[in-house]
Amino acid sequence: MSEALSMRTLVVELNGSLSIKEIPRPKPGPKEALVKTIACGMCGTDIKLIHNSFKGFSDANYPLMLGHEGVGEVVEIGAEVKGLKIGDKVLLPFVDPCHGLGSGYGALSEYAIVQDAQAHTSDTVPQVALAQTVLPPDLNPVDAVTFVTFREVLSSIRYFGIKPEDSIVVFGCGPVGLTFIKLLSLSGCKNIIAVDLVDDKLAYAIANGAKKAINSKVDDVKSVVRELYPTGVNHVLDAVGLPIVANQAMHILKDRGNILCYGVLADNQITLDFGAASYNWNFICQQMPEKAEEGAAHKQILEWVQAGKLVMKDFISDYFTFDNSVDAYDKLLAGKVLKKGIITF
Repeated sequence: MSEALSMRTLVVELNGSLSIKEIPRPKPGPKEALVKTIACGMCGTDIKLIHNSFKGFSDANYPLMLGHEGVGEVVEIGAEVKGLKIGDKVLLPFVDPCHGLGSGYGALSEYAIVQDAQAHTSDTVPQVALAQTVLPPDLNPVDAVTFVTFREVLSSIRYFGIKPEDSIVVFGCGPVGLTFIKLLSLSGCKNIIAVDLVDDKLAYAIANGAKKAINSKVDDVKSVVRELYPTGVNHVLDAVGLPIVANQAMHILKDRGNILCYGVLADNQITLDFGAASYNWNFICQQMPEKAEEGAAHKQILEWVQAGKLVMKDFISDYFTFDNSVDAYDKLLAGKVLKKGIITF
C-alpha cells in the first residue's frame, strides 16, 4: 500500500541549514505500524543536531531527518501486530535512515513507524517499543508531545536518586529545567532553587514549585545559595548542558553532593576545577534515558495529568505548522521560544 506513496520530512544539512524534502513513505514491517504524524515537539536534541554537536552523530550521518518528540495516529498495521490498532494515538514514532538521509529520529515527517512490543518475545522486543505508548483517547494528542519530556525527566529524577528531603539547585529554566522543577515538586521536594538569566522563566519556576529564584546576571549564585544552605546543597542539576554549570556547582555542593548533568554536553567534554569543592562529590550524567525507564514513568505522568496536577499547556508557548517548521526553528535558535514549541501536521 505505502511503497508508492510519498511524504515530506524536515531535513538538516551538515552546515545546519534546514529544508523540507519529499521522500517515499516508510512501509511497516510485520511487527510494526505506520502512523500519520499529528504533532512533534521541538527539543534540545534537534538544536544539537543542527549544530552538529550531538554525541554519536558524525559528518557522515548528514543530511539528517529531525524530530524526537512525536505523536502519530496508526493508519496501517503489519500482519503480526497484536498491541496496536487503526486509530490509536502513539508516542515516539521514528523514521530509520533511508533514501540517502540519516535519522535524527525523524518524527518531523508526515509519516513514521512504531514498533509493537506485543508482537515480539521478551528477548527480541526493540527497546524503543518499551516507550512507544498508546495514549488514552481523551488526551489532547498535540499537547501530549510534552509527555516525552515529562517521562524522560521523571525517569531521570529516579535515576539520579533525588529524595523529597534533598536540596537542589536547577540551572536553566527552559522546557527541561522547568519540567524538572515541576516534577520534583510533585514528587515532594520543597528545597528547590532555580537559576536562569531571564526573569520570565524564573517566574515560571516559582509558579511550578521553586523555593527561590536567582537571576545569575544580577545576583551571585554562591552567596545566595550559601545563605540559604550554609553547608551546601545535595544536588546541582545542569538542565542546559554547559560545562560552566558543573564548575559553579563546586562552590555550592555539600560534602558528598552530586552534580547532575541532564542531556548532552557541548563538545562532549568538560574540564572541572574542583578546588572550591569538598573532598567528596559525585558527577552523574544522564545523556539518554533508557526507554524501559521512560516507559515505566508513563503511568505516574498520566496520573498527574489526569488529576490536573500537571497541565500540559503550562509547558507550551508556541504552536507552528509543519509548512512553517524552518521558520519555527529559526525562532527557537534565536531564543524566542520561551517554553515548548510544537510543530503540528
